[in-house]
Amino acid sequence: MPVDNAFVIVGAGLAGAKAAQTLRKEGFDGPLVLLGEETEHPYERPPLSKGYLLGKEGRDTVYVHPPQWYTDHKVDLRLGTAVTAVDRAAHEVTLADGSRIGYAKLLLTTGSSPRRLPVPGAALDGVHYLRRLADSDRIKEAFASASRVAVIGAGWIGLETAAAARAAGAEVTVLEAAELPLLRVLGREVAQVFADLHTEHGVDLRCGVQVAEITGADGRANGVLLADGSRVDADAVIVGIGITPDTGLAEAAGLEIDNGIRVDARLRSSDPDIHAAGDVANAFHPLLGKHIRVEHWANALNQPQTAAKAMLGQDVTYDRVPYFFTDQYDLGMEYTGHVEPDGYDRVVFRGPTGTREFIAFWLSGGRVLAGMNVNVWDVTDPIRALVTSGRQIDPAELADPDVPLTDLL
Repeated sequence: MPVDNAFVIVGAGLAGAKAAQTLRKEGFDGPLVLLGEETEHPYERPPLSKGYLLGKEGRDTVYVHPPQWYTDHKVDLRLGTAVTAVDRAAHEVTLADGSRIGYAKLLLTTGSSPRRLPVPGAALDGVHYLRRLADSDRIKEAFASASRVAVIGAGWIGLETAAAARAAGAEVTVLEAAELPLLRVLGREVAQVFADLHTEHGVDLRCGVQVAEITGADGRANGVLLADGSRVDADAVIVGIGITPDTGLAEAAGLEIDNGIRVDARLRSSDPDIHAAGDVANAFHPLLGKHIRVEHWANALNQPQTAAKAMLGQDVTYDRVPYFFTDQYDLGMEYTGHVEPDGYDRVVFRGPTGTREFIAFWLSGGRVLAGMNVNVWDVTDPIRALVTSGRQIDPAELADPDVPLTDLL
């Protein structure tokens, strides 16, 4: 059925669903269309490499809302529906079947896609990427029968899937080009904690290596050949080498693109009637004074709420400090803040890293840029307050567990 002058959201993941929820909560009662390429109802991604992959969480727990919610709130949710073009002049989006939907305001929550491994054999059966619910299902099935798993890339996805493979009883080899896992994200001091964690849990962690080829037989992967000529046998190969924002629609429509869709603090693109949120948005952050693109769950959860309010004409900005978390083996971690790889001058630890119960702080000029609590809980709020305060903090007090974090504010 044709829809004109609707609020249209392209991308039916967590960000799209939360934007729809906020629009209704804020009183928008006009036509609201949520378009998604997948056939699944909107779901959250963290469980796909954590609880759901480990079999600790059921399938129903990953969905943002029960299916009936969309009907009850008059959200025209169209699954299995690809958007092929945005006509800014006509204020219309074109669907794969050729039909068009007119919009008054458009929100792009198109997310991102896994980077593909550019080596021979990467398209063999048994080579897995983790982004969608179906991917997690396939990897879970592979872990149930695989005795040897190779993981290419020691980022968050790579390490979480490695932990899940070990929990399933497989022998695991992790292959990473950098000197340490998560080196670019955490820096050498904290990256070593994760290297030690996986080594102690029996993972064969090989850093500073280059993958030359995925080997196979009868169309199915059976190992990884490295540039030095060595080979890793594997019944399943997991590739986690980063993601790329899905900007194709926006770029074709002539929107400004710069490592994602470039938007202001209100999540508004170079077209005032088009907003963007989530993985795909490179947003100006008022606290940091620059544009950043954040690929984590909390951003997809919170950013679209600001975008939805801005679409309604409210005077809002998105200034939440980035946050993410991970669970690997017996290590749980929360990270609050934002640090560029060369943007800090020291790391201060509160507690011994060897026991894996500590807080790490990244500082520049005495200011706390970010904090990471490992198996220490209920400290996210004071860490966030330290980051946003902009105050210079005495490193000795920051490291002293007898000094409450709230006393440093």
